[in-house]
Amino acid sequence: MKIRRAKSTDISGINKLLCQVLEVHHDGRPDLFKTGAKKYTDEELLAIIADDKTPIFVGVDERDAVLGYAFCIFKQLPNDNILTDIKTLYIDDLCVDEELRGQHIGKQLYEYVVQFAKESGCYNLTLNVWACNESAKKFYEARGLVPQKIGMECIL
Repeated sequence: MKIRRAKSTDISGINKLLCQVLEVHHDGRPDLFKTGAKKYTDEELLAIIADDKTPIFVGVDERDAVLGYAFCIFKQLPNDNILTDIKTLYIDDLCVDEELRGQHIGKQLYEYVVQFAKESGCYNLTLNVWACNESAKKFYEARGLVPQKIGMECIL
């Protein structure tokens, strides 16, 4: 597998995986997540792909088909009243095609993103995991991630 920055020609492969992620979230929290929807329009994906502040990395096979992706966002809060001025790489979404899971594609994508964050001068790497997504929590815990903060809710 080769890992590289996403290109506009990857949009159909990315969309396939975005739909898979949405269904995982819909299955876990149908009260919050719609089914059959798209997180981004193709135009929004093109803008994200083109923006160096929101790199998307894709794992591709020898035919250049998308096997998995990692959507990332650089975050920094200069001159914040209470927080230090650190540079963070936030993983907004990481997904491997459901038919290919268990082949260490996600692990390779994650390790690639960690190295990219280090080379980009980041202090840390962060992400959010929905409580209903046990497999994702286990995946990230196996990579050494620990809770930074916990979101809580009360459904009324």
